[in-house]
Order: sequence, then structure tokens, then C-alpha cells
Amino acid sequence: MKCLVLLSGGIDSTTCLALAIQTYGVKEVLAVTAYYGQKHAKELTAARDIASYYQVLHREIDVSQAFSLSNCVLLAGRQGKIAHTSYATQLAEKGGTGTLDTYVPFRNGLFLSFAAALAVSTQANYIYYGAHADDAAGRAYPDCTPEFETAMANAIYEGSGRTCQLKAPLLHWNKARVVQEGLSLHAPYHLTWSCYEGKEHPCGVCGTCRDRAAAFAANNKKDPAL
Repeated sequence: MKCLVLLSGGIDSTTCLALAIQTYGVKEVLAVTAYYGQKHAKELTAARDIASYYQVLHREIDVSQAFSLSNCVLLAGRQGKIAHTSYATQLAEKGGTGTLDTYVPFRNGLFLSFAAALAVSTQANYIYYGAHADDAAGRAYPDCTPEFETAMANAIYEGSGRTCQLKAPLLHWNKARVVQEGLSLHAPYHLTWSCYEGKEHPCGVCGTCRDRAAAFAANNKKDPAL
């Protein structure tokens, strides 16, 4: 095994998976999907469909207990409404900086730590995750920032006995650039799921629905999920 990819079932992680398969080959990649108590658990089904599309090895993990004390609106059973505005608008309402209500505490840190343990166990040399510039903007999602990526990369490299490296190939791209890359790789975006509302069909108005639709529009494409 060469590479583990965190696969949520959304646009960014699917692009990462496509990049990893292009680089290492499908037989050298393991996709890892986490259930963390999210309302939009339909993304787990999307991840299974994407892994099946690529015929890549796929492992599901349950880390929901780690967020049992969190009141994040993304989590099942929590009060509060998910904002139906773009991330840029939500950040502007916070004065341009600050975590959004949909930030799950240190989620990527937990996912990456779990992935590092799997990587060492399978002798994988690389871990891919799909942080990108739009999520890092204004520290809306602090576990997507370059500073976080650098810190986690150092921790994983040292903690793995210097055998495993963290890669965030989308880190300095905005969402439109991510979609551009995925389209060039023929990523199965029609199988992806991003909507936070967790209903049968995407709501089209939550932050993630709005931003992915705008990214496709910037590439003169219609979001296949809508």
C-alpha cells in the first residue's frame, strides 16, 4: 500500500482520490471514510459509490464518540439551523474571520491521526486529504489552513518513525480550481454528495451547496448534483 486518502464523498476528497489513483495506481490506494455523527450521513453512501466506481479498497471508521460533547449544527440531534448563505457571507457576518457554525472541533486532526495509524499498519508512505484555500479563508475551518497542514505533516512524519508523509494537494487552490482539476481527471462528480441538510436531495442553498455550484459555474459546467 502506498497511499491512504480521506474520502468524505464530496468534491474535494473525490478529487484527491482521483489524483492519488493517477499517481500511485488503484491497487496502491486505500480510501478511508469516517462517520462522525453527521446529519448528512448520506455522504457515506456517496463515498461507497465513489470507491466502487474506482474499484479501490475502502475502509469505514466510526469516530462519532469524539464529538459527543460538541454542539456543532452538523451533528445529528443538535439544535440550531444550518446557514443558507455562502461561506463568504457567513465570514463577513463574523467580521471576516472566525470559525463557522459548521466547523466540527478538530475533525481533520482526528481523521488524520486515525489515518496515520492505518498508514503505519499498512506501510503506506502517504496520506492525502482535501483541504483547500476557500475552507481556510478567514480561518473558517482552522483544520484546513496551511499552518495546520504543516503542523500535522510534521507530527505524522515524526510519529510514524519518518515513514509516512501528509499531502494536501489542493491546499492552495480555490474550489473552482479543484473542480477544474477533477474534471480533467474525469472524477465521478455525479456520485458526490456535499449538502449539509441531510435530506433526499441537495438543498441548493446551504454554504457547501452554493459554493460547489459556483465552482462548477466558474468552469462553465452545471453541478451534476443539482
